[in-house]
This record gives sequence, structure tokens and C-alpha cells, in this order.
Amino acid sequence: MTDFQGEGRKGGTEEYRSNTNRERVRGYRDMKEFVIKGIRFVRRRGIRGVAEKFHLAPRKNEFLKHYEFLTTEKRVPFNQAEYEKHKNDEVKILNWIIPEMGEGSGGHINIFRFVSFLEDMGFHSRLYLVLSPTYRNDNKGFRKRLSEMFPILDSRVEAFWDIREAEFAHATIATAWQTAYFVKNFDNTISKFYFVQDYEPYFFPMGSFYQFAEDTYRFGFRGITAGDWLKDMLEERYGMKCDSFSFSYDKELYREHKKTGNEKKVFFYARPVTERRDFEIGMLALSELCSRMPEVEVLLAGWDVSYLEIPFRHQNLGIVSMGQLSEIYGQCDLCMVLSNTNLSLLPLEIMASGSAVVCSKGENSTWLVSEENAVLVEYDPADIADKMEYYLKHEEALEKIKDQGIAFAKTTSWEAEAKKVRDALKKGIEEDAG
Repeated sequence: MTDFQGEGRKGGTEEYRSNTNRERVRGYRDMKEFVIKGIRFVRRRGIRGVAEKFHLAPRKNEFLKHYEFLTTEKRVPFNQAEYEKHKNDEVKILNWIIPEMGEGSGGHINIFRFVSFLEDMGFHSRLYLVLSPTYRNDNKGFRKRLSEMFPILDSRVEAFWDIREAEFAHATIATAWQTAYFVKNFDNTISKFYFVQDYEPYFFPMGSFYQFAEDTYRFGFRGITAGDWLKDMLEERYGMKCDSFSFSYDKELYREHKKTGNEKKVFFYARPVTERRDFEIGMLALSELCSRMPEVEVLLAGWDVSYLEIPFRHQNLGIVSMGQLSEIYGQCDLCMVLSNTNLSLLPLEIMASGSAVVCSKGENSTWLVSEENAVLVEYDPADIADKMEYYLKHEEALEKIKDQGIAFAKTTSWEAEAKKVRDALKKGIEEDAG
């Protein structure tokens, strides 16, 4: 037993020494490799790079990487085999390229409304995100989130987290200025369209982003615009071929409500964070109105303005769910919605709810509303206050505007507008296919 134990100890010691030597050799080799890599890193990045690597100095913002999509010339080529396979399809494939969206985004709701109608009009749609920081490599999560945030979207519509997954389509459609740069480089399609809901250069001060947005109207896409103001502008300034659609409203959400009580109430779509909605003009007008008629109560919705000192009677409703809006509108004598760009869906939704809408004058509004169905005002606080005071003190004139607004709203239909979009798509694809 003793000899056995001795041999065991001797063998174990030799094995230990051998393992130790191997570990030393590996350690020397790893250290050498680390030193070589370190020298290369210092040569490439310098001492500042080393400091940044180990968080000893602030890292510079590599801001140009965010704009590479604006200048890249990498194109997706036309796939002739896919074209031959699909050119006679009865159901045409549409690629819609969309930006990241927030919950309840009005622009996305309108896109998805048309996308859903088109599923029953001879088209099948696929949605592709661009520049998304949220859904990387997660198509399933993206589709699930879409169904939660936008129940209006038809379940047959496919959804993908990135345009790199896009395949051949009969038409590929840009929906915002950023997306147009991707569509420009996507040639695996018969037609390229631009679904334009507003004049996006006006979203920015005169500068780089104004120019980035404006340049997209020179890409040669066919336009499908929200109203004739945009259609006329894009045709006249940029030579685009355009068709337009008009607006309607959700007839399940927005219904006529008879006002209860005699208190004078005015609604204002108050969005201080959205410059084009003329928050300051509207608030100055309301301050003047309430100085003349202190009994008026103002309902402010669209943003939380509790951080502001507001010198007149008001309710700060903040961001209101769509299901509550119709009742709020209907309990107000006047609802003011100002815009320096294309008007929104709110005027028709307000009319349908039984209130009188106050809109800013201009071709960006009068393609839809008129003096017969709305109170049109200048971009001037005094003029707005004058008009609102008049209608609040002349009930018969106010009721006439309300009745004509309700009648006009009822003549509109989203399905009828979707047919216009369908016809524009079919015409473009047929012409471009030759």
C-alpha cells in the first residue's frame, strides 16, 4: 500500500508540474497577443482612443453615421425572375415603407386605414420599418406591437422590422421624408409612390432638414396626397404626377352629441410642442376672448399644459383618448383647430360630433372646409377673438354652422377615399409596367 501511495504522489506531482508549465506558456502567449493588439489599437486610435475605450474621456458623437442613409448609393436591383413570376398576379403586392411610430400616431393610423381597405380591393400589403431602434431582428414582436397599438390594421397585412427584408412588389410606397431615401434606392419594384400627408419641409426651420425633406419631392415618385393643396403644390413646384384623396372620420367613434347646460365652452387643440399647430396664436386669442367674456370656459387638450400660467378659466385635459373626444367636442360651442400646414382629421371629427369648428384660413384648409361649414379665421389673435365672440353671442348663426358641418361630414366616406387610392395605384402600376 505504501508503494502504491508513493507512486500516486510522485505521478500527481509530475502531472501538476507539467500542467503548470503549459499554463505559463499559454499565459505568455496571451500576454504577447494582448500587447500586440494594444500597440495596434494605440497606433490606430491614439491615446484619446485608449481613454475613450476605458471611459477615461468622453466619447465623441459619431453623428454622421446617423445620416448615412441620405447619401448611400447602394441599390437593391430589379429582380427580373420575380417580375416574370408576379407580373400577371391578380392581387398586386405593395411594399409600404414606414418610420418608427408612437402609440396613437395619427399619420400611421391614416396609413393603416388605407392599407386595410386595400386588402379587399385587389392588393396585399407588407409593412417595412426604417431606422428602427426598437424592433431589431424581431418581426414577431413588431407585428404583435402593431396589433396592440393599431387595432385598425388588418391582420392579413405582413410586417417586417427592416426594409432589408423587402422583396419584389408591384409598387413600393414612401410614407415620410426619411423613408423616401430608402425607396429611391429600392429598384425591385414596378412603381414608386409617395403617400404624402403634409408638406414636411415646413416641420423644420430653414436648414439641412428642411432641404433633406424637400429634396424627396424631386425623386421622381408618383404622389398620392392628402387633399388638393398638397397635390397642386407638388405638381407645380416639383413636377410630380399626383392623385389625391380627401378625409372622412370614424363613424363609430364620432357621433352627434347634444350640448347640455347653458355655460359657454370653447375647445382648443393645444399642442405647444408642435409648432405648426399655432399654440401661441390660439392662446392669445383665447385670452382676449375671455377678457371680453369671462364666463367662457376653455377646454385645452392635446398636451399637458399644467406647467403654464394661464390667466383664464380653463380645464387642462392633457392627452385625451380617442374614445372620449367626441363627447368633449359635443359639449363645446366652438372647437378651435389651427394649422400652418395641411389640416388634420379633427375638423371633420368635430363637425360629426355636433360642434362648430374654428379653422385657420388658407389653401391648406379650404380644400376641405369652407365658410358654410366652419368658422374660418386669420392667423391673428384679434380676428379669432372677434369671430368666436360673434358666434358665442349669436346662437342662430352658431347653430347654422353646426348643422351645415354635420351635414357635410355625413357626405364623406373613408371607403370612397380608399377607392381613389386604389385607382391611383392601379393606374401607376399599369403605366409603369408598359
